[in-house]
Amino acid sequence: MEVEVKFRLPNKSSHQKLLSVLSPFYITTRYQHNEFLDGSAYELSSQQAVLLLRLYEQTSILECIVCLKAKPVLANGVSCIEMEYEDLDPAIFKACLDDPQRLMQVHKWEGVKLDVDEAKYEFGEMYEVECETSEPERVKKMLEEFFKENGIDYSYSVMSKFAVFRAGKLPPS
Repeated sequence: MEVEVKFRLPNKSSHQKLLSVLSPFYITTRYQHNEFLDGSAYELSSQQAVLLLRLYEQTSILECIVCLKAKPVLANGVSCIEMEYEDLDPAIFKACLDDPQRLMQVHKWEGVKLDVDEAKYEFGEMYEVECETSEPERVKKMLEEFFKENGIDYSYSVMSKFAVFRAGKLPPS
């Protein structure tokens, strides 16, 4: 089970402001490319599941995984999803890549790792902050206070990246 706190940032300005405020806590930038797969008859998504191929590129280091995610629940900024994953040979993944479509920056802040995402779709861009944690309510409160103290607009995420991809449009801000 993966548990993450997820906040939606309404625009690029809020995204840039957050990156600026978090700059002292910067660890690395990871370029992330996601490929969501399903059968032609939507066999997985009809069961609330998705097969995800993910590639992280950091300088010369390539990390690839194949991941099955199922039965997502996203409420009040906390996401819970069943997840199984395995490492994947980068050569296999590279064979099916175009160009990276996701940019994710990672920051270590107040003892937690924050992923500050910029997801690019054909129909627009979406900005999000994610933090995988076993204490979602504590981390959610910490982040809400941090955003308020720094004047960063946010809302709880209401759709996963895959749900946005499938909908073919961004969720309302």
